[in-house]
Amino acid sequence: MLIQILGPGCFKCQKLEENARQAAMELNLDFHIEKIKDLQQIMTFGVMITPALVVDGVVKVAGKVPGVEDIKKLLAKK
Repeated sequence: MLIQILGPGCFKCQKLEENARQAAMELNLDFHIEKIKDLQQIMTFGVMITPALVVDGVVKVAGKVPGVEDIKKLLAKK
């Protein structure tokens, strides 16, 4: 599973990465986290507000930082 964090690297972006990592670990998923900071690349996902969470190429959340339990639900829907 590829989990991508879209954003410039701000506090919210870091928190989203931390929450996503914890959620994936608690679900015992085989995952890789990639941070995308380049604005042009972020825009290719259609995301206009960051941070955003992308799972296997699908934008799951944009503009907010969901908690670990919420991310676990998003990852389990795969």
